Amino acid sequence: MYDVIIVGAGPGGIFTAYELATKSNLKIAVFEKGKELSKRKCPIDGKNIKTCINCPICSIMNGFGGAGAFSDGKYNITNNFGGTLYEYIGREKAIDLMNYVDEINLKYGGKGTKKYSTSGSSLKKICMQNKLQLLDAEVRHLGTDKNYIVLENLYDLLKEKVDFYFDTDVIKIETEKDLYKVYTKDKTYTAKKCIVSVGRSGSKWMEEVCKSLDIKTRSNRVDIGVRVEIPAEIFSHITDELYESKIVYRTEKFEDNVRTFCMCPKGVVVTENTNGIITVNGHSFDEESKKTENTNFALLVSKRFSEPFKDSTEYAESIAKLSNMLGGGVIVQRFGDLERGRRTNEKRLKSSTTRPTLAATPGDLSLALPKRILDGVIE
Repeated sequence: MYDVIIVGAGPGGIFTAYELATKSNLKIAVFEKGKELSKRKCPIDGKNIKTCINCPICSIMNGFGGAGAFSDGKYNITNNFGGTLYEYIGREKAIDLMNYVDEINLKYGGKGTKKYSTSGSSLKKICMQNKLQLLDAEVRHLGTDKNYIVLENLYDLLKEKVDFYFDTDVIKIETEKDLYKVYTKDKTYTAKKCIVSVGRSGSKWMEEVCKSLDIKTRSNRVDIGVRVEIPAEIFSHITDELYESKIVYRTEKFEDNVRTFCMCPKGVVVTENTNGIITVNGHSFDEESKKTENTNFALLVSKRFSEPFKDSTEYAESIAKLSNMLGGGVIVQRFGDLERGRRTNEKRLKSSTTRPTLAATPGDLSLALPKRILDGVIE
């Protein structure tokens, strides 16, 4: 029997294990349906395999480090976006915890990386003059390569203190008196405490666990949009100063919030597989040799639904599924074609001044995205 079982080896699970393992003598286990860090390999090599082949367990989304293991390695220190922890512990304590995580990242391989801040930025005034809002934040940018090193070092520390069960899918969790029973395909494990941190790819499973344990849930805000890719020079005045900027615009037509997210200067667009649905993300690198001529970022329209609607995740996934069906994966469209209401084809894509870093299917986003979302993106 364990004192604590942690389900999920993403950031939440890793830092929970770190705190418990370095500050107590508790017997701890971590269950993860993906692989350990060194064995996480995506088969897409850009030559023989150029697009997602729907692996049963996506190595980009699952495994030690979670969905962020191969990400841009940006850690935002702010209460203005990225979660609502401050609602439970207060704004000051939430910032203190974020700074504490930053210290751990620096200690385990992140030294020498730059921290950016919006404080005193001239871009604030420029944004206000153009009906935009620049959200206040500090951002530590590790880069995809150094982010991986930090995770490697944390794993080397934790594997000596914690029992890790990789390639182990937790099927269900039950309570029995004051204990938790964690069921996998082959075995059942028992613990005094159970912490679940399964991220987006485990959200549907988590909903079922909450139902079975009579834990109340609520429908979160859903963000739907596109990833924009442009020549890096166009945004260099922003990325050189802030690197990662969260800029919010309120549409005139519907008064919806549209925001930038996950800016990747001189980076690449990559595919992700979440529950069999192919979506995109962005990576950028600290190493000069890996940088590209493009910058990419997400442009998202935020929607929060009210009763009786409850499944915001299913709504977003249904849109992504439709896009996958139309394009056989990810769809790419020139903005000029989107404005004109016409499909991008191979010929039009080749004439584009921006060369996409991801091999995707030329198509028409208006056939997949709801009109209100599309209007917000275009505006």
